[in-house]
Amino acid sequence: MKKLKRSVKNRLVMMAIVAVCVFLPITLIKLQKFLEEQENASRERPPTPVTVVRAERVDWQSSIGSVGSIVAEQGINVTAPLPGTTIKIHFESGQEIRTGEPLISQDIGVPSAELEGLEAKLQLRRSQFKRASKLYESRQISKSDLDDSAALLKEAKAAVEAKTAFITRKTVYAPFDGTLGIRKVDLGSYLNPGDPIVPLYMRDPIHVDYFLPEKFISRVFVGQEVELNVSAYPGQKFLGKITAYDPVIDSRTRNIKIRATIKNSEGFLKPGMFATVATVDAAQKSVIILPNTAVTYTPYGNTIFVIKEVSQGLVVQKEQVKIGEVKGEHVQITAGIKVGDRVVAVGQNKLRNGMKVSISRTVSTAVGD
Repeated sequence: MKKLKRSVKNRLVMMAIVAVCVFLPITLIKLQKFLEEQENASRERPPTPVTVVRAERVDWQSSIGSVGSIVAEQGINVTAPLPGTTIKIHFESGQEIRTGEPLISQDIGVPSAELEGLEAKLQLRRSQFKRASKLYESRQISKSDLDDSAALLKEAKAAVEAKTAFITRKTVYAPFDGTLGIRKVDLGSYLNPGDPIVPLYMRDPIHVDYFLPEKFISRVFVGQEVELNVSAYPGQKFLGKITAYDPVIDSRTRNIKIRATIKNSEGFLKPGMFATVATVDAAQKSVIILPNTAVTYTPYGNTIFVIKEVSQGLVVQKEQVKIGEVKGEHVQITAGIKVGDRVVAVGQNKLRNGMKVSISRTVSTAVGD
């Protein structure tokens, strides 16, 4: 019996030793991890470096934004006025052309022969009228006979003039200065009246047509400056002036159509181009501005991070702002900050309200042209 008790006791001791050997390392590892976490938590996090900009008040020239289409001062598809076979092409596709320069010539063989016959008939009518005049003076014919001869002479003259005009129209001329497009006629091709020959567009000046809501009508006037941008020339600004606008408001859209004219001597702007248009206000106003990148835009409101000085250093404070007009890389701030406030310019997504920061760089709010 004593042997049995000693055996059980020994077994329990061994089990206790094994349990200590197994669980003691685990406990020590967990304790070490806990102590490290406590040490990390007590260690102060370094301030986050940020780029800041000072809110400044500047003279701001407001503008009304819109989109429009480039249209030519004059633009047509030159067409054939008369039927006929093309015997000569006087132009090359894409060339500059002046008013009155020939474009194509059609065959005039048959009408030229007809003109010769009409001219011979005219000569005969002149001779007949001359004889009739002498006979009338000697009272050998009546006034009625003389009038008949005069009428026949007039008819012959009209026939010659009509045929001459017909032959002249067999050569098609440029109706105005401009740039030709791609020709649509080949040598020897037969043209019917209205068949296209070549597009012709006046290059300079050129217009942009666009629409503005009726609420802006009091801010629009002839001679007002506009600024254009087109995707073909990013970053390049084209300047023009309003030259006309419709006298009525479209009753369906409540918009007014406006036309501005732009110098286009280099031909960068082409009819049909899409353009963004800024109608520039004549008066400037003083406003507070920030770079676009400083504002976080959300459906629930627009916010910025303002640098605040506290006893522990610099921290950021999230502020809600109201924005006004956007121009280029800058935006008007109508409420929420004051002149001189230091605002985080970029990287707001890594910040939280009250976080400590350090200023690594200060940028300018200068508005470019």
